Amino acid sequence: MDNFEQVLLALNNGEVIAYPTEGVFGVGCDPDNPDAIKKLLELKKRPVEKGLILIAASYEQLLPYIDESQLSEAQLNRVHQTWPGPVTWIMPCSHKASKWVSGQFDSIAVRVTDHPLVQKMCFAFGKPLTSTSANLTGKPPCKTTQEVEHQLGDRLAAILAGETGGRDKPSEIRDAKTSKVLRQG
Repeated sequence: MDNFEQVLLALNNGEVIAYPTEGVFGVGCDPDNPDAIKKLLELKKRPVEKGLILIAASYEQLLPYIDESQLSEAQLNRVHQTWPGPVTWIMPCSHKASKWVSGQFDSIAVRVTDHPLVQKMCFAFGKPLTSTSANLTGKPPCKTTQEVEHQLGDRLAAILAGETGGRDKPSEIRDAKTSKVLRQG
């Protein structure tokens, strides 16, 4: 079994995995599995109120989790102009998006990635992954498989071997309703 199949199996079994993204390694799990999300939040020591990003291979994969009806055509066009790519958008969430993913908000952070390995994983898994930076609170985000193994290796089910997209920062975060930049990319 190659590394990709091993990581996919871990995801399907409700485990937490790490994978390379555009700029840093991310850790993630099944966004519809509360037990997997609890493991992720425990691993990161992250409060559930903060919410999590969903990273997807296509916009269609995000549709069940967002409420497009609250956005205008112009707002949706602005979002689509940046995807696939390293821009995360805050969008109104649908009833399918659990509080485990949206946190204390009535919105959800979503991104259509242009990273080929993450696209491949999301297509094989059939839906988005949760995504938060691969690091322990207070430590810098991991940029290599070795850094992930060193910081989190004993806490993860699997690490998808590969390279990041070479960006030196996490993804930019913008609000889809206002276009305001919430985190510089």
